[in-house]
Amino acid sequence: MCPLCEATCGLSITLKDDVVARVRGNPDDVFSKGYLCPKGASLGRFDADPDRLTAPLVRRPDGGFDEVGWAEAFEAVERGLRGVSERHGRDAVAVYMGNPVIHTLALPLYMLVLRERLGTRNVYSSTTLDTMPKSVACGLMYGDPLAFPLPDIDRTDHMLILGANPMESNGSLWTVADLPGRLKALRARGGRLVVVDPRRTRTADLADEHVAVRPGTDALLLLGIVHTLFDEDLATDPGAGFAGFAELAGHVKAFAADEVAEACGVPAETIRRLARDLAAAPTAAVYGRLGTCTTEFGTLTSWLVDVVNIVTGNFDRPGGVLFGEAPHATRRPAEPFRTGRWHSRVRGLPEVNGELPTATLADEIDTPGEGQVRALLCVAGNIVLAAPQGERLERALPGLDFMVCVDPYLNETTRHASVILPPPSALESPHYDVVLAGRSVRRNARFSPPVRALAPGRPSEAEIIARLVLIASGKSAAGDPQSVDEALIDLTLRAAAGRPGSPLRGREPAELKALLTGDNALERRLDAMLRLGPAGDLFGVRPDGLNLALLKDTPNGIDLGPLRPRRRDVVMTASGLVELCPPAVTEDLHRLYGRMRDLRSGELVLISRRQLKSVNSWSHNIPTLSGGTNRCNLEISTQDAERLGVAAGDRVRVRGRGGEVVVPVEPTDRLREGVVSLPYGWGHGRKGSRLSHAATQPGVSMNAVTDSTVVDPLSGTAVFNGVPVRVERIEGGEGVERVAGDVPVPGNGKADSGQPHSAI
Repeated sequence: MCPLCEATCGLSITLKDDVVARVRGNPDDVFSKGYLCPKGASLGRFDADPDRLTAPLVRRPDGGFDEVGWAEAFEAVERGLRGVSERHGRDAVAVYMGNPVIHTLALPLYMLVLRERLGTRNVYSSTTLDTMPKSVACGLMYGDPLAFPLPDIDRTDHMLILGANPMESNGSLWTVADLPGRLKALRARGGRLVVVDPRRTRTADLADEHVAVRPGTDALLLLGIVHTLFDEDLATDPGAGFAGFAELAGHVKAFAADEVAEACGVPAETIRRLARDLAAAPTAAVYGRLGTCTTEFGTLTSWLVDVVNIVTGNFDRPGGVLFGEAPHATRRPAEPFRTGRWHSRVRGLPEVNGELPTATLADEIDTPGEGQVRALLCVAGNIVLAAPQGERLERALPGLDFMVCVDPYLNETTRHASVILPPPSALESPHYDVVLAGRSVRRNARFSPPVRALAPGRPSEAEIIARLVLIASGKSAAGDPQSVDEALIDLTLRAAAGRPGSPLRGREPAELKALLTGDNALERRLDAMLRLGPAGDLFGVRPDGLNLALLKDTPNGIDLGPLRPRRRDVVMTASGLVELCPPAVTEDLHRLYGRMRDLRSGELVLISRRQLKSVNSWSHNIPTLSGGTNRCNLEISTQDAERLGVAAGDRVRVRGRGGEVVVPVEPTDRLREGVVSLPYGWGHGRKGSRLSHAATQPGVSMNAVTDSTVVDPLSGTAVFNGVPVRVERIEGGEGVERVAGDVPVPGNGKADSGQPHSAI
């Protein structure tokens, strides 16, 4: 299975002398049926990348790196992390987890226990750069922040997509192989596709209708839709099991289509028609993603997506939206969702789902005092390019006492590390989608054994994290990492044997453990999870159920059927009801109403954009994923380009509250007026990194422009869309450059260099 994105496509890989000779889509895979995108086709190039690290690196006193053995590297980590913890306390050690954590078998299973053993409240991840608003909305509505309603794309009649471009990026918080094919199938069977996006994307090209909303105002558009549904008596009362339907009508009263139209840039009649079309469709599904989450009102927007699905009668039903169902046993929260169990030291931002906002990590490193972050464990994350105002974070990292990175590259972030621990290639690791299987549009179970054996002496990804768990537990890194695996297996089985109503209740964990065969503890834990899942064999209680041996014998996977209604199994709020009007969310409507007038202003705003051949920052070193549309430039509407006096290839300065960059411009008729767009994840070629191909096409980081002090207050998520900027043409010169440092708020300061010709 491809580990590069959430589509999880099945691959057919041909090796020649242990080197990947060919990668193709597997036509017999039960889920993807042969679909393959350019990223998956380049998996062999990732594997063979000469810049990929194969041995640990430890920093020398002069600032360079030495390649060392694994034992020496773990000893250095033990001294560094334990030294900081003993001198300054556990909260002086921070941990950051990047997006690839969810794309492996080992990391999702071990990172939870590593976080627990570190005992720090300074936990950060890419979630607060992307998905946390949806988690907060779902947590408040359903009690579980990981209970995501998924569009039933294969059976729906009407699909409304906001802030997502799945024709280029596939699904997100929605595991769908060949989503482009499924969208085309929707239209081929007579269904309707509507895309709401300030940019006319490839997905919008496919749609029946494209609505060019003003960035950051999706919440207003959705409120206008909900208001119309109530005002025209089109809203469906979901009845028993739901709380707040009548109350909801009062909360949206001030957001009539005529009131929100100017602010969101969509005519009132269009808003009303969108509402009527959703209500009239036999089945419909509304889906919102990155463009809706990474805004100032990300949680409000995420909540409203689900509200529309509920009040149009499309919640928890075939053809509407349905909760995912993993085939393995999953952890559920011990209690209903809540936030703010602790707060960040400097800015007082609330904890959400056990994490603090990544937007405040630089504050915690920079600001002296008790609890200051002095060490960082960074797992699979390039935060210098991923975090808002990344230039400030880049300046902060050298001030740490110690930094350890689990990463295959010496990149813009890891070049500041004390120790780098490179994991093996994905082709050298077993794979099962622990996280993504629960977000799949169709229930299925698939397992991939390693394509190639690990080199002698090379630890697996599971062993690397298990040794870090030993260090965090106060034990020697040279201890037996299998002890960590065995303890986790015991915990899994004890929970199952003692669970009320479980068919295994009363059976001793030792008895169950004896039924787990094989030497590989990671696989034995997965076997236990599969056996204890909703489709599992329950250790012989259900002989035709799943176990790992069955998946190994079925390399193309096992199809378990379409999703099914299961609200009663999922909802775990304190009331036991779906909460349509969580107070924390409805109170934020007052802030949105107060901002409506500002959102009507004509200032230029920046949005990010997805690229077909890009995987955040770490695919840019692969030559086959370069060129074509995969380049870093500033897209600007043709109207704004004419007013500014710029043509294709001209260099412009893009200035935001966080900093500024200089980048070539590309006028286009695909953007609405007043919007500019930069791709996400660029900004390579920095001194000390080893990304030889990426350095030839460095681009600029849009996060040199974004402002880390602006977040969605309910989720702490950084704002990457609808960012106010000032654009200035630069006379003369070629190429691109980045300009670090804080600059005045757009419109409040003078241009500082480059002979600006004109400005918006």
